Order: sequence, then structure tokens, then C-alpha cells
Amino acid sequence: MSGVRLVLLGAAGRMGRAIARLALADGAAGAVCLAGAVERAGHPDLGRDIGELAGAGRAAGVVVESDLEGVLRRAAGASGGAEGWTVAVDFSHHTAAPGTSAAVARAGVAWLLGTTGLTPEEKRAADACAGAVPFIHAANMSLGVNLLAALVGQAARALKGQGYDVEVTETHHRRKADAPSGTALMLGRAAAEGYGWRLEDVQRDGRTGTPGPRTEQEIGFHAIRGGDVVGDHEVMFLAEGEMLTLGHRMTSRDTLAAGALRAARWLGAPGRTAGAYSMADVLGLGRGD
Repeated sequence: MSGVRLVLLGAAGRMGRAIARLALADGAAGAVCLAGAVERAGHPDLGRDIGELAGAGRAAGVVVESDLEGVLRRAAGASGGAEGWTVAVDFSHHTAAPGTSAAVARAGVAWLLGTTGLTPEEKRAADACAGAVPFIHAANMSLGVNLLAALVGQAARALKGQGYDVEVTETHHRRKADAPSGTALMLGRAAAEGYGWRLEDVQRDGRTGTPGPRTEQEIGFHAIRGGDVVGDHEVMFLAEGEMLTLGHRMTSRDTLAAGALRAARWLGAPGRTAGAYSMADVLGLGRGD
């Protein structure tokens, strides 16, 4: 095998299939290779070839399995960080994160986690692997969204103390389970940090009834669900007499898959040391998420 070795977790999901399809495309030859595919026990697609499942037009020679630890150990082999890391690319359910964190650390496999909706306890458990392997947890892996987060932070630092209120809106397909989206929270955190606030202290999820006047230290989040929308996000800075709007619209899930492959290549590069990284590191933006 040549290129960075990938193990897809949540392989039969929409993101797993999109990543597999792009990884098997001619343009990806030599840059990445599929070394494993994992789904939960009892999943109906267990035993299927991931290339055929993804609609790649050819078999990958990798079938979907449920033995996470076995797949990770087999994919990693005897290689280590000096020769390049095998990378687990994970878009599985958030409840799997603690177990996966322990498994990647034991196997010596880098971990790219794109799952959102983690509880604080699940996030702490996930972060623990960074002492043993390279690790990125990113709510959104598109170049445009991560540039947007940097711009939101820059705008907040410039507008701090000038009376600008911040509101975040997001729209996703009807099947999305968590709200606000992980990307919305990432953008809200960028604004909060620019203002010198802690997001957890100022987050306000929607308004109903008679909530009263808006407070001075508050970031509102509003979630819309319907249809097949891949993801729209907008951050508004509102003041007396004007409103600044920064936004991003995603029209194809392949944007996220391409970003995930780019991040996996970066994370699995020879010489990458164990630790927690961000998409800002991958993209050279100079600031964390």
C-alpha cells in the first residue's frame, strides 16, 4: 500500500461513503489508501466492499467489519510516527468516542474525529488520546468554514466593546440529530473568544415566549431543519444603524469529504508527533478552532 493508510469509522454513513468514494478516485491514487472500514455490530452493510457500497465504480478490496480493535491493529501493522501514521477517520455516533479514544491509543493510530454532538464527558474522553497519538476533533473540515471561523474571530476582536450583538443561524437537512450544529458552536466560540467571553457563559439557544430584552453578553443560536440542506451558517454582528453578516453555504457533502482527506494526509504525515491539533493547523491559519 502507498500513501496515508485510512480506516473509516462509520464507514457506511453518508460521510464515510463520500470519503471512500473520493479516496478511491484516480486523483487520490498514491496520496491515501483505504486500509479498513468499520461499522457497529449488526449493521446491515457488514461484509460489503466499501468501494461498491460507496458507489466508487470499483471494489476497494476492503470489507466493512465490526471489530474495531482488530481492524486498527491490522491496518497499523508495525509502523509508527516516524514512517507515517495510519489514520482513523471517524464519523460514527458520538457515544462511541470514549471507546474509540482508548482503541486508537492502544493501536498507535492517529484519529481524525468529525463527529459532533459529544457530551462534555465524551469530549474529555476523546481528548485523552492526544497523549499517545496525533488527534484532531473538527466540527467541520471544509476550507471555507474554517476560513469563516478565522474571519469571525477577527471581526469580533475589531468590534469588541463597540455595542455589536452576535447571533448565529444554521440550516441543515431534516435528518440531523443535534442542535446547534457543531459548526455553529465553532463559529460562536470564535466570536466569544474575540470578545473575551467564555461561550458556555453566554450561549442562548433560541427564544420563545417572553424572554425579555437581549442582555449585553449573549450569543444567540438558531437552528433550522428541513429538506436535504448540506449546511448553511451565518454569523451576524448587529449594532445601532448597521449589521455585518459573515456566512457560508455548502452545496455538496464532497466538500467535507475532501477536507477530511486533506486533514488525514496532514495528520498521518511522517514525523507527526502525538498531540491535539486543529483544522487551523492543517490549513495554516495560525489560530485554533
